[in-house]
Amino acid sequence: MTSTQRGALAAAIIGSAVVFLDGTIVNIALPRIGATLAAVNIGVLEGQVYIVAGYMATLAAFLLLAGALADRYGRRRVFVIGLAGFGATSLACGFAPSLDVLALARLLQGITGALLVPGSLAIITALFAGAERGRAFGIWASATSALAIVGPPIGGALVEAFGWRSIFLVNGPLVAIGLVLAIRYIPEGRAAGERSRFDWLGSVVAVVAVGGLAFGAIRGQQVTWSEPEPLITLAVGAAALVAFPILMLRRRDPLVPPALFRNRAFSAINLSTLLIYAALYVLLYVQSLFLQGVLDYTPLAAAITGLPMGLALVLLSAHAGTLAGRHGARPFLVGGPLLMLVGVLWWLRVPTSSTPWLARADDLGSLVPPLAALIDPLPATLLFGIGISLVVAPLTSTLMGSVPVERAGLASALNNALSRVGQPLVSAGIFIVITDRFYASLASRMPGLDPSSPELRADVQPLNAPGMGVDPAIAEAARLASGEAFAATILVVAALLLAGAIVNWLGLRPGGASPGGGASPGGGASPGGGASPDTEAAT
Repeated sequence: MTSTQRGALAAAIIGSAVVFLDGTIVNIALPRIGATLAAVNIGVLEGQVYIVAGYMATLAAFLLLAGALADRYGRRRVFVIGLAGFGATSLACGFAPSLDVLALARLLQGITGALLVPGSLAIITALFAGAERGRAFGIWASATSALAIVGPPIGGALVEAFGWRSIFLVNGPLVAIGLVLAIRYIPEGRAAGERSRFDWLGSVVAVVAVGGLAFGAIRGQQVTWSEPEPLITLAVGAAALVAFPILMLRRRDPLVPPALFRNRAFSAINLSTLLIYAALYVLLYVQSLFLQGVLDYTPLAAAITGLPMGLALVLLSAHAGTLAGRHGARPFLVGGPLLMLVGVLWWLRVPTSSTPWLARADDLGSLVPPLAALIDPLPATLLFGIGISLVVAPLTSTLMGSVPVERAGLASALNNALSRVGQPLVSAGIFIVITDRFYASLASRMPGLDPSSPELRADVQPLNAPGMGVDPAIAEAARLASGEAFAATILVVAALLLAGAIVNWLGLRPGGASPGGGASPGGGASPGGGASPDTEAAT
């Protein structure tokens, strides 16, 4: 490996890592953000949803556009612009004066992140060939997976020691190093040959569909549908969703060629990706809120609780890929989601009175978990981690084996987007489930309390600790109501995983679509949406 290759690979790893980490590490800080940052025009839970789901929505919506821009205007140029933009928006997040500004900055951060993800894979593909390319992708995957494991615990320690703003500001030095490496070592490159016309209209319609549906559902529930804005936004999003497949059928150079979906395995894998990874991202989001806002875990304890997922991915994913190559991917793509489902259902037996783990970085004794932490959250995260480790490599290989080599890049980008877009769409529905269940339960426990009261909703939010000065009886009722809302969410997540397993059972032929398809190592699906046994979703 030459010095140019090493430097470019390091830049690609940094570019991918900051995007992946910011998709998960912020979960640890959500309770602190909700408790300390003023919300002006949005509610606390609504803002927390935007901070997580909004980032994922813009990241997914602009992925295909970002890949096309890199091919048209140069991979290094777009990658450098993405790095600089990600650094700038990270600073905007770190210095945000209100929850509203932070939510907006996260939306912009998702757009700049979209410029980095496909660019990282394209840079590695362009600079390496043959066995060296496989080794380079192995290094990239190992590095991003390792960062995914150590990132949230470090993030938890940063939140404890320096506050939630530090998890955004720490991106500054990483981005600066990445910029130096990219400018010095990454050669400029564009796609060779005749280029088809890019479907700008299709890109705009896709963004409007995802953003309109997610924003409309979340905002509508927050204002109890008393304003016209959410209904109008929902209508626009629904219209765009209906128009998108029609456009794809009529456009000369569609953003997503409909012919790809004539392949049964390709269609099944993409649908199951949407379902399984929507469940994955939603679980990570509500799990962190439940641990900290209801069970009173510290941010560090909540981060450590998620470690088994990442460890299982690193230790088991490669073995699962090897076995799937020998016996076919179908057993893994059915059994993996079912094992994840068992882990999810374990959360139903975790009581709201479970002893909290008060781990702190400055107290070594506090790092020893109480017995409740070992018998309540740990089995759930361990089972879920083993299940997802059975899915990653077989899903990637089956996807790449279901399309011709010349379509591998598009197939990877599409699956990448689907793995991310499920979360903001499902989160909109989850927000409704959590809010309705929470305030209904709270009203039943506290007769005479008006659950639609703006004052009550400002002080008492689902899956968050009540504000200062709230009546202790209301605070206790809110804690129990949050437990019921969390249980309702868990059932939705379980249904998504069951649906994903059924899709793979019906859509994949026994012994067919085995790993090892003809695509280059650059493509594929992962929890992070790229090609890594990840990364973004690991913790």
